[in-house]
Amino acid sequence: MIYFNSDYLEGAHPALMAKLNETNMVQTVGYGEDEYCAAARVKIQNACQAPEADVHFLVGGTQTNTTVIAAVLRPWQGVLCAVSGHINCHEAGAIESTGHKVITLPTTNGKITAPQVQEYVEWHRNDESTEHIVQPGMVYISYPTEGGTLYSKAELTELYDVCRRYGLPLFIDGARLGYGVMADGADLTLPEIAHLCDVFYIGGTKVGALFGEAVVIMNPALKKDFRFIMKQRGGRMAKGRLLGIQFDALFTDDLYFRISRHADEMAYQIRDIFVSAGYPLLFDSPTNQQYPIMPDEELAILGKNFGYEYWERTDPTHSGVRFCASWATTQENVDALRAAVQALKK
Repeated sequence: MIYFNSDYLEGAHPALMAKLNETNMVQTVGYGEDEYCAAARVKIQNACQAPEADVHFLVGGTQTNTTVIAAVLRPWQGVLCAVSGHINCHEAGAIESTGHKVITLPTTNGKITAPQVQEYVEWHRNDESTEHIVQPGMVYISYPTEGGTLYSKAELTELYDVCRRYGLPLFIDGARLGYGVMADGADLTLPEIAHLCDVFYIGGTKVGALFGEAVVIMNPALKKDFRFIMKQRGGRMAKGRLLGIQFDALFTDDLYFRISRHADEMAYQIRDIFVSAGYPLLFDSPTNQQYPIMPDEELAILGKNFGYEYWERTDPTHSGVRFCASWATTQENVDALRAAVQALKK
């Protein structure tokens, strides 16, 4: 089997494994206060052009989302996000388990807009029952979105302007951030993203690391006591150096960006494989996630040798599925997929 289900199916980039092995017997202090975490923080601050940023390392995406959201919200508040947002669809009620409601907004492309946020907040403030309704306390978006789509600089700027106008911290889930920043047509750089939100994270788990996400806090009001809630939520890893070492390697010699670009280039080949064979796409994704719509009978044949993620039914006989490239996707595996899809049409 060749798996295109997701971008975390391999272990870690060899450069990270070499650094972990090289430092294996070095003694350090714990809980992210070691020299490797310190070096990684500086490299991330430099990459973001944000020396004032606080950088914290956590293990995984769901843990990161729950920790950040719980840190930002008051007990009576909820978080606004797209109905397709990861915190709404793929985290088993993790946010709700912290006592906060996920308030969803409709979308067809994974993105929410500034007017949507403004309309919801104005409705909440002016409804006669406002004190009986969960108050929106922050906004969550993903970059890229769960459908592989991207916010433009203009869209993110407008959204952040509305968030600041209403006092709503903007949190960007960057589990696949590298694949978005390096995508064709993307007009947001990492420094621009950092300065167009209050807090975001740089995903490592899906972009070359064994595990780990780097939370970057830009808003000074959100920095105080964050390590306390990290501890409370199980996010302060005793062997925190394992996270720092990996991010130090990822942000050395632009490795994070180079391997992200590789995944996008592999994904463009995957997209062309399906488009050239006449299959429509569920989303117009410029990132490492591609979503062909295929007849179920052909999916069954393809699924004997290739793994993919089922996404949604589009009609009684067709389904939209996801084929995901990663930092480790090989040309040989893409070529094998091309041959298999071409064989379906013979």
